Amino acid sequence: MAIRVIQWGTGLVGAESLRVLLRRDDLEVVGVWRHSANQVGRDIASLTGGPDTGIRFTNSLQEIVAIDADCVLYMPRRAHIDEVVALLASGKNVICTPFAFFAKSWPEADYSRIEKACAAGSSTLYGTGLNPGFAGMIQPAALLGMSNRVDHIRIEERANWSFYGNAEITLELMKFGSPAEEAALENNPFVQFNDQIFKEQISMLADALKIALDEITTDQDLVLSESSFDIRSGHIAAQTVCGQRYHWRGWKNGRSLIEIDALWNVGEDYPTHWPKPRDGWTVSIEGSPSMQTHFVTLASFRPDSGATLDDHVHSADIATAMLAVNSIPQVVSAAAGVIAAHQMPLAIPNRPFNE
Repeated sequence: MAIRVIQWGTGLVGAESLRVLLRRDDLEVVGVWRHSANQVGRDIASLTGGPDTGIRFTNSLQEIVAIDADCVLYMPRRAHIDEVVALLASGKNVICTPFAFFAKSWPEADYSRIEKACAAGSSTLYGTGLNPGFAGMIQPAALLGMSNRVDHIRIEERANWSFYGNAEITLELMKFGSPAEEAALENNPFVQFNDQIFKEQISMLADALKIALDEITTDQDLVLSESSFDIRSGHIAAQTVCGQRYHWRGWKNGRSLIEIDALWNVGEDYPTHWPKPRDGWTVSIEGSPSMQTHFVTLASFRPDSGATLDDHVHSADIATAMLAVNSIPQVVSAAAGVIAAHQMPLAIPNRPFNE
């Protein structure tokens, strides 16, 4: 029998996930949660195309909880633990892309709620994504299998947000184009949320290596633009934020053992005082042996592909969606409880060559 799946969230990642779910013969869509109130009651085909499916959008948690389903792909822009607890307690396995990458590191009260919900529903919680997720969790965990000794782990992400067309995330939430005080970590709730989920990556790697870290620290470096310019999502005025660097480090006995360096900017000028890895994600492990990998996601590497800039940008959404979709069978068959990337088998696509 097909696995019954609910899609929660229909943004760029959620919509991509939903389209794939509808094409899979081993998965059956039985419900879709969508934030927009004016979409409630409409057939999901209004988003995905094709003939009506008989499945209607809802924005009611109670309606979703009442649906008989095996798994929920939880992909809202803003995550809420209350929603995840309700889904788990109702007997539905939950795969998250916005958080819960290593829930074991959450405050005790929150983690206890998750554990109790999993026990009540005999359900499983798993968080995955591109970064946090694959870049800083699955990839280094796989590399560590070749290690005899590990001295230091470093994950770098370099990204120019000028190519990202979502104004809400780039300008309103991340505060590119805003005064420095608005983008400061202590004043921006969205960045505070990001701070916690990236710290989860470090906590998971430490757990995989059986290391009890003393602390995880965050350093933020904001760079202001010298002149005004436009990017795809809007306008960047002079003397507003055009660069944001976040440096997370996990410490043990005064030594930084695991670090993540996120180097994000807009515009053509990359800050000269920042490290200069290649665009994309780079994982470096110092030890015996020392190893380094680098990867990017694009729509195609073929020069004659005809892929547009939008296609290349959207490839990251596809990657995030598929890490969740391809994990469904493993999560559904897993023992009840909270699992993380280093405890999961690899996600493998279904019929990848369209056979």
